[in-house]
Amino acid sequence: MVLPSTIVPAEDAQTDLVAAPRVSLIIPCYNEEESIDELVAEVTSVLDENQIDGEIIIIDDGSRDRSWEKLQFHAEREPRLKLIRFRRNFGQTAAMVAGMDFARGDVIIPLDADLQNDPRSIPALLEQIDAGFDVVSGWRKNRQDAFISRTLPSRIANGLISWVSGVHLHDYGCTLKAYRREVLEPVNLYGEMHRFIPIYASWSGAKVTEAVVNHRPRKYGTSKYGIGRTFKVVLDLLVVKFLGSYGTKPIYFFGGLGFALCGVGTLAALWVLHQKYFHDVWVHRNPLVVLAVFLFSLGVQSLFLGLLAEIGIRTYHESQARPIYLIRDRVNVAGPLRGLSRPSQPPRAAV
Repeated sequence: MVLPSTIVPAEDAQTDLVAAPRVSLIIPCYNEEESIDELVAEVTSVLDENQIDGEIIIIDDGSRDRSWEKLQFHAEREPRLKLIRFRRNFGQTAAMVAGMDFARGDVIIPLDADLQNDPRSIPALLEQIDAGFDVVSGWRKNRQDAFISRTLPSRIANGLISWVSGVHLHDYGCTLKAYRREVLEPVNLYGEMHRFIPIYASWSGAKVTEAVVNHRPRKYGTSKYGIGRTFKVVLDLLVVKFLGSYGTKPIYFFGGLGFALCGVGTLAALWVLHQKYFHDVWVHRNPLVVLAVFLFSLGVQSLFLGLLAEIGIRTYHESQARPIYLIRDRVNVAGPLRGLSRPSQPPRAAV
């Protein structure tokens, strides 16, 4: 789904570029009319008190209450407040992608609109950015949520994600994070992948750390997420692991699996022959024959699936002129010789 965008005249775009703020706050919002007044007041107060040059981008993710009307009211009085409204509810990841697409700051900081993320923790994140880190992940050390339905599943998921990805963080689910703009450029998000941005960034060579942030009890409404979200996290983790380890060489995964299945099928067939000639077990009465044929056939299919995946991944990279590497710095080196620069394209708002 591609979100509509407004064409900005060249002179206006140049003015925006000159006046770009240092920090862009991205706040997805869905049916949060009760918290909007306090949210805007707290965020603007933090920017003013800490003299942070920033903009506030709030994305209305298809709210059905009076969230949009209240946001418009504040936008008329606060020039730093920028609003984006979706036609329907696309989800938190889509809202964050839209915010990133329209953000102009060098540092991008997402946070929730339900007031549980304390905006007063933002300066602590910026201190870590100033210390040289590329990604600072918020850690809700004293989390104010129900233990059984929210905190316990989150701890299990965080441990699993850290083990699988090799990027050890205490709290992947915390929306309050800080990113340097350049680490987000090569990241394309789909589904509910926003929580895995630190993993993508780390695999690209970014310096990742975490900072303790204040977490508050929910003041208004009810949470939009339940324990069922844990299963989505596990499925998304499988995708992240596969893309991170085999994104440019899927034949290694499917080919290895295919050889393993063919090997087990061959061993089963050899055991069938052993039973026939040494134990007088008729082949047509031995169930291992079916297992051997099934495993060997599945192995061959996995090998061909790996070949098809190789064709698909090469088409993906070559059609978009995407290199299979990322460069941090260049010294006295001109542009790529093989035309690997990314072609011009509209803001990536497809999710």
